[in-house]
Amino acid sequence: MTKKWARAALSHPAFTGVSRQYLGDLIDELAEPWCALREAALHARRGHKRLRAAGAGPKQELVFTDRVVLTLVHLRTHLPHAALAELYGVGRSTVSEAIGEIRPLLARRGFAIPDRPGLRLRTLADVFAYAEAEGVTLRIDGMETQVRRPRAHRPGRRAFVSGKKKQNTIKTTTISDGQGRTLWNGADRPGRMHDQTAMRTEGIAEQLRLHPSVKTEVDEGCRGLANEFPGQVSAPPKKPKDDALDGEKRAWREMRRRQSSRRIVVEHANAEMRHWRPLQRYTGHRETYAENHRAIAGLVSDRAARRATRPVHSTELVLARPAIC
Repeated sequence: MTKKWARAALSHPAFTGVSRQYLGDLIDELAEPWCALREAALHARRGHKRLRAAGAGPKQELVFTDRVVLTLVHLRTHLPHAALAELYGVGRSTVSEAIGEIRPLLARRGFAIPDRPGLRLRTLADVFAYAEAEGVTLRIDGMETQVRRPRAHRPGRRAFVSGKKKQNTIKTTTISDGQGRTLWNGADRPGRMHDQTAMRTEGIAEQLRLHPSVKTEVDEGCRGLANEFPGQVSAPPKKPKDDALDGEKRAWREMRRRQSSRRIVVEHANAEMRHWRPLQRYTGHRETYAENHRAIAGLVSDRAARRATRPVHSTELVLARPAIC
């Protein structure tokens, strides 16, 4: 099996999760920062300026294009490094080195802005500033991914046990727009931490104070934020008591349905990331999960940002025909 054949086969969208046209654009985007980082590493190892012309010396077993393809295949399918090394006919350490070089570049790219090619969001401050400038209502939700259980008697072993999933998980926070397009994803924390606590520690509450015109939709677990920011954060209404009137219960169900229909798009954004194998169940080291997750989320945001903006229909009830007095 030759490297040329492996490159042709693994560059298929079924392995990389992206189209070949997008793969070419991604290679062009990452080429310059990869060359800069590699040259900086070589300079630090030599301790002085280059003495020979660029390109001299031993050749690499994997060219830059193969390194990008390998990293995308690993992120999409979670194939072991040894299996990818067998396909390319190289050593396992060569594949690990290639993924270790490309994955940080993907994680630092940020998130695409719909209808704004070339611009990217990298921090929470960027997201809220964009929402305030464009009048976008944000949808915020947590996402849990099962991870390997820490070894016995290790400090903080119970911190990853999720009370909801009853498993060892890592939680992240997803922010999307009204079309379900991912604008930001990150702030990894152990599964034991509550979503609302994580949002406060991540700085979302502070961003709401700094941007009072930004409105958000959250789930029932973040009702405390809705109480603190009643004009900005919308959460499902509280369930009426058992002895409440039937009219109150019907009104509660209708209000809950409308709020859920506005917020469900962020659940779709999370489901879109589940198509990538590492975010279904992560079997690698927990220390590398954050970088893998952010790299995948950036790729998913690129695909979502290219979707055309759909018209949003109102969920308000209207009369089918005018009432007759």
